[in-house]
Amino acid sequence: MFTLAELEAAAALVHAAFPGTAAYPWPLLAARAGCEVWVKHENHTPTGAFKVRGGLVYFDRLKRERPEVLGVISATRGNHGQSLAYAGARVGIPVTIVVPRGNSAEKNAAMQAQGAKLIEHGEDFDAARLHAKVLAERDGLEFAPSFAPDLVKGVATWALELFRAAPPLDALYVPVGLGSGICGAIMARDLLGLATEIIGVQSKGAPSYALSFAAGHVVETQRAETLADGMATRVPDPAALAIIRAGASGIVTLDDGEIAAAIRAYWTDTHNLAEGAGAAPLAGLLQQKARWADKRVGVVLCGGNIDLALFRDWVLA
Repeated sequence: MFTLAELEAAAALVHAAFPGTAAYPWPLLAARAGCEVWVKHENHTPTGAFKVRGGLVYFDRLKRERPEVLGVISATRGNHGQSLAYAGARVGIPVTIVVPRGNSAEKNAAMQAQGAKLIEHGEDFDAARLHAKVLAERDGLEFAPSFAPDLVKGVATWALELFRAAPPLDALYVPVGLGSGICGAIMARDLLGLATEIIGVQSKGAPSYALSFAAGHVVETQRAETLADGMATRVPDPAALAIIRAGASGIVTLDDGEIAAAIRAYWTDTHNLAEGAGAAPLAGLLQQKARWADKRVGVVLCGGNIDLALFRDWVLA
C-alpha cells in the first residue's frame, strides 16, 4: 500500500499539524496485567483520537490533485468526522458529516465546532454511510470512506512513532472499527521488519471482523450492539479484512463490562480518560494476560472522546 519513505513523509505532514503523541510504560498497568505495558496516547491529538492523522494525509492529496472539489462528505460515529472536519478546515474544503440518529451529543458538537455540517440519518453507522453516498452523488461532493489508502497511511504514523519510541514489543493490541488503525499498525510493523504480534480487538456485540477473520471472507452482521461506538461496525471492508487476515494473529472479542473495566483502569492507573474503543486494547490484553506474563506489550489508547453521561451511566454504574 505504501513504502517506508512514503510513511515517513506522511509522518512529517502530520507533525506539521501537531507533535507526535507520547508513549509511556505505566507501572500500575504493568502490575494489573503482569507484563510491561506501553500505552500510545492517541487521546492527546488535536481531536482526541488517532483518526486525525488519516484526515490530514487524505486532504493533502485531495487539495493537490483536485483543488476544484466542492466539498467532502462522509459518515461516522464521531472520530473520523472530527478528523475530516479538522483537516478540511486546514485546507479550506467544506466537510459534511452524516451521523446515525442518537449519536454521541458531545462528538456531534465537536464535529460542528471544527466546522463540519452535520446531518442525522439512519439507525447505525452503516445506514448513515449509505445515505452519505447518496448525498455525494446528488450534490457533487467527494465521498470520503472510513477505509482508504490515504487514511491507512496517515493513521499508520501512530504505529511508526510507537515502534520507534518503545523497546521491542512482543505484542500490540489494536481496536477494529472499519480497520484503518490495525491495518496501519500491520503495515508499519512490516515496513520496519519487526516481529511484534498484532492482535485485533472487537466487541462481542459487533463482531463482524472477528467472524470474517475466522471464516476467511466478509461476514456481515444484522446488528452492532455495543456502547463502544468506535467499534460498532456491521459490514467489514474487504481490503481491510485481507490485510488483517494476512498480518494479525487473531481478533479478541470483549463484552461491554470488560471494556468499562478497562476505562476505569485507565482512569485510576494513568488518570487518562478513554472512550470505549480506546480502552478496548487494554481490555483485550487483560483478557489474555496469562499469555504475556513478564513480556512487553503495547496498547493504543486510540481516543478519549466519551460523553460524560455515558461515562457516568456505563463506567461508574
